[in-house]
Amino acid sequence: MTSAAYVAVDWGTSSFRLWLMDRSGRALDQRRSDEGMVAAAKPGFASVLQSHLDALGVAADLPVVICGMAGARQGWVEAGYIDTPAHLSDVLDHAVVVGGQARDIRILPGIAQRDTAAPDVMRGEETQLLGALGFDAAGEAVVCMPGTHSKWVRMRGETVERFATFMTGELFSAVARETILSHAVNGAGEAVDQDAFGAAVTDAFNAPALAANLLFRVRSRQLLFGGSASAARETISGTLIGLELAAGLAERPRETPVMLIASGRLQRLYQMALETLSIPLRFVDAEEAVRRGLSRAAAAIWKS
Repeated sequence: MTSAAYVAVDWGTSSFRLWLMDRSGRALDQRRSDEGMVAAAKPGFASVLQSHLDALGVAADLPVVICGMAGARQGWVEAGYIDTPAHLSDVLDHAVVVGGQARDIRILPGIAQRDTAAPDVMRGEETQLLGALGFDAAGEAVVCMPGTHSKWVRMRGETVERFATFMTGELFSAVARETILSHAVNGAGEAVDQDAFGAAVTDAFNAPALAANLLFRVRSRQLLFGGSASAARETISGTLIGLELAAGLAERPRETPVMLIASGRLQRLYQMALETLSIPLRFVDAEEAVRRGLSRAAAAIWKS
């Protein structure tokens, strides 16, 4: 039977994912919960982690490598930022040791863009990049990582040159729940209205300055011509994603495909949006990327 070599953890703001890994980087077991940074602060990060380790019967001497918000200022132990341009190996060189613990626990730092004209930070996405690109990447790459706060990253080889964050997911939630458009999307089903979504992506991409007007058209179109709640939801989503793509693709070198690191519904929506605009793309599963990135980090830190 394959023996465990280390534990890998992706600790987000509102989610917790843990994998028990063998030396080859294969997941032997896993745990998931909603005990993200916010929820873990009250019982304590050490207590939350230990409860999951105990549930899997993890040996007391097995090391743990963590990425994400556990390293934020409000997290467990602050693991600062590596400044751009940042080589992915620099992230591993600056992993922070969590003191006062019986086992070896390391938290990976994030990456900061200390540009007064375009300040930005990422925490957790650097590990996805490590997993998706590794240390042998060559040439230029444009990477899109959808989420509550989507990231667009310009890579040269293994170096993060520049990146930009877009609050697309958070804006969608606010617009769909807290504005007059909440009535338009009420009762929307799971199925995606592809026609409404594609049209909205195209409209926003071609005329980003009209984004606020395009959003209000969701209400006026439904009032004047009818339409389903799903069509309204996809129009909001497509408008915001099209707006993001207009900026994210603005400096893309011609013919350079977009590397899309995503999973689930977001993967489907962003892939559909890029294909609507005839943008070539490569797809990498987001969970596989973060798990592979943590595996590479563990191998480098503990030289396994």
